Amino acid sequence: MVVKKVTWLELFYDLLFVAAVSKATHVLLHAEHGIIPLEYLAKFVFIFVPVWWAWVGQTLFINRFGQDIFIHRILIILQLFFILIMTASLSPDFNQFYIPFLVGYIGSRVLTAIQYLVIHKTNADPEHTTAFYLGTHFFIGILISVCSVFFDSWIRYVILYLGIAVDIIFPLIGRRYLIRAPINTHHLFERFALFTLILLGESVISILAVLQFNHWDLPSILFVSFTSLLVIAIWWQYFDNVETKVNKNIHTTGQTIIYGHLFIYLSMSMIAASIQLLYQNQLDYTHMLLFVFGSVLLYFLSTSIVFHRYRQKHIRLKPYIFPALIALLGCCLVIDLVYHVPNYVIIGEITVFFIEYAKLTA
Repeated sequence: MVVKKVTWLELFYDLLFVAAVSKATHVLLHAEHGIIPLEYLAKFVFIFVPVWWAWVGQTLFINRFGQDIFIHRILIILQLFFILIMTASLSPDFNQFYIPFLVGYIGSRVLTAIQYLVIHKTNADPEHTTAFYLGTHFFIGILISVCSVFFDSWIRYVILYLGIAVDIIFPLIGRRYLIRAPINTHHLFERFALFTLILLGESVISILAVLQFNHWDLPSILFVSFTSLLVIAIWWQYFDNVETKVNKNIHTTGQTIIYGHLFIYLSMSMIAASIQLLYQNQLDYTHMLLFVFGSVLLYFLSTSIVFHRYRQKHIRLKPYIFPALIALLGCCLVIDLVYHVPNYVIIGEITVFFIEYAKLTA
């Protein structure tokens, strides 16, 4: 497989999503009466998914058909303006910023769909069939979402996210078209890994927020130390797999990578929020444990699925590794439910889990 190079424009494009990811993560910090209300958990997902899908849409186009030429640069730069509008309007108060959010999201998706249709007119078989399928079918989801402006209250959000769901589902049901133009696996892993760095950056920001409290007692020092080790262990586990363990020459539609990373990114945002919530003791103890360990479990399951699917056959993991790691995580949770432990112990436990996860999958 030809190695496709990540361009400087792609890296510049990613910069705009730093703020979007940060805004989505901060929704989780709205703790009330010792819990994160279901309303804010839902808003976190509803904010995160369009951000993720807007980024994925452009990334997948570049992966399959993108060239660093004038027309493609212009269309991506135009997208940047819509992404700025969408990012600026991201807020838990959906009603107040609904129209600018819709304009930003729809504008970015329309430009991506147009890019596919432009490729359809210039590309020969079999690639043009894939481009035509994606370009035309994406417009269906876009039109459904646009219709949300004609409704009020909760109905507009149902229609908006129905359109987004249709947009996301079409590549899944159209796999026979996508396989005619398989993804460049090396480039796709590199792109998703770069976005992963943005999510790791959120955890680093959370550590800095903890440091600003200036409580330099032993528990605080232990908490920051374990949290720093936690971020390093996550980085080690993820990037060691991406760099040396996965087979980047496989010809696939890349759907395991694409959709699996949605859950990886959601879990990483939740882990980043957990750091601040743990240190500030904003949550009820049991609720805090379920949120923290649930975030780690989601990360473990999603990364296991993605990397196992693409892991090179001669270094496939032993079947006992997965239940062993789940058992380790479960034992820590049960112990913490029985014995009320300090926040730095909880962070230390999940740090040990990630270190073991990195070691066993190395």
